[in-house]
Amino acid sequence: MNITITFRNLVTSDATKRYARGKVAKLQKFLRQPMTAKVTLSLERLGSQKLRHVAEVRIASGGRRVEAKEESEDMYASIDMVIDKLERQIRGAKGAAQAKARRSGATLRGGRKPTPIGEPVAEAPARPRASTAKKTKPSKPKAAPKPVKPAPKTKAKVKRASAGSRKSR
Repeated sequence: MNITITFRNLVTSDATKRYARGKVAKLQKFLRQPMTAKVTLSLERLGSQKLRHVAEVRIASGGRRVEAKEESEDMYASIDMVIDKLERQIRGAKGAAQAKARRSGATLRGGRKPTPIGEPVAEAPARPRASTAKKTKPSKPKAAPKPVKPAPKTKAKVKRASAGSRKSR
């Protein structure tokens, strides 16, 4: 995990760095591969008195790229909002990828599509076994299983309603 924090038009603060680094690091739990994040914290002026705190984050993890930008009157609030936005993007992309995999059948039975009922099932090819250090004796061939006899048919018992539960005619 590599997190780079850049300050623009703003005095560098260790507390802000630690806060941003901690928040961005928590996003790693949503990603399968190590991430690289670039965080830019800047201060912009609106008119003569108003200041706008801007937080931009770009994350790359494997082939996935997400980025977000938020602004507010407080830097910590901007960082919180941009992290929430990134978390929604990552969760949405992950959910879409899982749904796509489900639709394609790639996650079912090792990538094979299920066979409809009534069709013969093809056997999977046997994998060669690794040799073990301990030699075993060859086993005797097993006899074919005996056919199972059908159970004798019996008459079904019919339960009669008790006298108290019958309706009078």
